[in-house]
Amino acid sequence: MSVLPVDQTEGPDSPASLALHTSYFKRSVWEWLFAVVVVVAGLFTFFRYQTSMDVYEKWILLGTIPTAVWLGWLWNPLQRLMLAVASLSLLAIYAYQGDLARAETVFWLKYFLSSQSAILWMSMLFFMATLFYWVGVFAKARAQGLERIASGLLWVAVTMALIGTMVRWYESYLLGPDIGHIPVSNLYEVFVMFCWMTSVFYLYFEAQYKTRALGAFVMLVVSAAVGFLLWYTVERQAQEIQPLVPALKSWWMKLHVPANFIGYGTFALAAMVAFAYLIKQQATQTKWYRLAPLWLLGIVLCFEPIVFRKSSAGGMSDYWALYFGISAFIVAGILRARRVIAAKLPDFEVLDDVMYKAIAVGFAFFTVATVLGALWAAEAWGGYWSWDPKETWALIVWLNYAAWLHMRLMKGLRGTVAAWWALVGLAITTFAFIGVNMFLSGLHSYGTL
Repeated sequence: MSVLPVDQTEGPDSPASLALHTSYFKRSVWEWLFAVVVVVAGLFTFFRYQTSMDVYEKWILLGTIPTAVWLGWLWNPLQRLMLAVASLSLLAIYAYQGDLARAETVFWLKYFLSSQSAILWMSMLFFMATLFYWVGVFAKARAQGLERIASGLLWVAVTMALIGTMVRWYESYLLGPDIGHIPVSNLYEVFVMFCWMTSVFYLYFEAQYKTRALGAFVMLVVSAAVGFLLWYTVERQAQEIQPLVPALKSWWMKLHVPANFIGYGTFALAAMVAFAYLIKQQATQTKWYRLAPLWLLGIVLCFEPIVFRKSSAGGMSDYWALYFGISAFIVAGILRARRVIAAKLPDFEVLDDVMYKAIAVGFAFFTVATVLGALWAAEAWGGYWSWDPKETWALIVWLNYAAWLHMRLMKGLRGTVAAWWALVGLAITTFAFIGVNMFLSGLHSYGTL
């Protein structure tokens, strides 16, 4: 009977494993300082406000501390983002001094740091980033410099979005302790979340794959969301903070909604990468019927002005008429310059990999969100599942991406079919996100337009 030699390179106590653990904690002074700041701030918040939190909120806060440190160590730019958002949000809170009326008299609040001002800055910066990404695609000289400016603008836009979110959270408590809530409760608030989450995931992929060419495509869907957000603000005064309906007065909302929108954001990102894939594939095509991806983009971009076209006086409002014209111009420009655009895009393998990883991340979080939603429903309505339209369409979204991932992992799904499927997934996800709120009613009718 022979004894096989033990492989010293495997196992939890192997040299390779120990080296991995050791290297993980070999951090710079700055990274350890960041961790200390997060821990101290988290513990201060816990002991200062624990009397205002229930047991679940306490555990959420305590779980957030190591998560924030881990994310900052995983991707260093998040450290600067977290510190900037925390510092400026605290500055805004200090400037309020407990009086919401100061938002109209204090310069920094009125023009920069109140929630509405920060979100308006966010909107403008997202549009500017989109413009610079596209100029970078077509620029023959200094393209890299323009793309760096676009990335910088995108980082600032994300920062302003998060400041707006954090300050809005504080503002809700200034209106009254019974009104205060995390700002993820209505379409206005979740559209802000969708914009910054989609952008953060894109920036991560941009850094990982060292290409900024995809920003031009991803920012189209973010800009479309900003377009809706601005209309929703003006038309419905959606920026006003409203008390929560009884069904939303639950700590489950703090977990379910963000997890859901990580899914929505990454699914949208994957769809726009899929669109870029199809553009690159059809760059040399001259027959109009072979350019179906471009016509599909036109339908998607023109969806909002068609659906929300009516003004109070009847017919299409000036806002949506302008939006429609810009959308048509973008589609015509991409159609005209598809060869130039395709030349700037990364290889098919990179596009395919980004698409897959975005859907994989989104599916994982969407699964968690669906489970959390069932638990929330059991608490609020007495049952885990009621086949409410929102629940039904969430299941359809889940099954769609489960099938996509199954075909990818089991059958090697790649290329054109995978890209088209991801685009169809965006249509399904969009209807689940906003179409259900518009056209169907049910237990989630508090989210109707």
